[in-house]
Amino acid sequence: MSSVPTNRLLIVGNFLSGSKVTRSVCEELAARLSEKDWRVLTTSPKVRRPSRVLDMASTTWRERDRYEVAQVDVFSGGAFFWAEIVCWVLRRAGKPYILTLHGGNLPRFSKGRSRRVRRLLGSANAVTVPSRYLLEEMKTYREDLHLLPNGIDLHLYRFRLRDRPAPRLIWLRAFHEIYNPSLAPRVLALLRTRFPDVRLAMVGPDKRDGSGEATRRIAAELGVFDLIDWSAGVAKERVPDVLDQADIFLNTTNFDNSPVTVMEALACGLCMVSTNAGGMPYLLSDQENALLVPCDDARAMAAAVARILTEPPLAARLSGNGRKLAQDSDWGRVLPKWQRLIGAVREGHAA
Repeated sequence: MSSVPTNRLLIVGNFLSGSKVTRSVCEELAARLSEKDWRVLTTSPKVRRPSRVLDMASTTWRERDRYEVAQVDVFSGGAFFWAEIVCWVLRRAGKPYILTLHGGNLPRFSKGRSRRVRRLLGSANAVTVPSRYLLEEMKTYREDLHLLPNGIDLHLYRFRLRDRPAPRLIWLRAFHEIYNPSLAPRVLALLRTRFPDVRLAMVGPDKRDGSGEATRRIAAELGVFDLIDWSAGVAKERVPDVLDQADIFLNTTNFDNSPVTVMEALACGLCMVSTNAGGMPYLLSDQENALLVPCDDARAMAAAVARILTEPPLAARLSGNGRKLAQDSDWGRVLPKWQRLIGAVREGHAA
């Protein structure tokens, strides 16, 4: 007789990978827990935002007899209102729930809405954050936050020590203004005189806010368009191979929290050059596992890349320490913490 999962959980977030969107953290969590004797219900895969929030709320109520506890993702902007609606439904249904905070912009969003944020966070049985940045910035609204990093499968990322890196750069994010993609070709233009064989791969979906078009235009104006390998995106399972083809990762973002792509690059041993936006100084240590530079400063970022290319001991230190940092995000370490927390909330214990 086959065993039937007795742990029943509802996860409320963006389940959009079926619409050719990168698989989200909540999708990964749902898949992992399903493999560990949890019966997991999920919502929502709806692409249109009004349909998605309606699906989240209706599923939460309609399926209330099929789950014992819920986990709800919380973002800034309109998505914060969605979380408020879902949590109201959960309270009406008498279900305990865990909130998971996301996004580098959430602290700024919260400052003008402190009463709403404090009320929502206070209503939950537990609140988790994926980064030390959100842990520090959001503890004003609730002190007992749980730090649970975004998980990765460390064994899938082949490590190669970059002690003598080649001028092969990679940028792996979405083409959206918050990630400031146009900074990458500006850095490339500054590097090509000193390093004539420098190349850059820009990989990511275009969010159609004009950032992708502007990045390509700037690259053409600076004469580096043909030095860039442009890619609209890559399947999750191919990310390790794509990263392995480069030696230096450029993180050009203006807002950030604890991006999975950065941890993936560190796991592979790439030397990290990142802006000091948002949560990056909380995640990365300058000179130890990354070089941090001011936002939108092409000269500072190009100088950091040049240091890595000309200082082998520095490159080796960043590469090796980056891998060590990524080990803390391995699902083998993160998932048991999730299971203990969800179990404690389900049983009504202080979490």
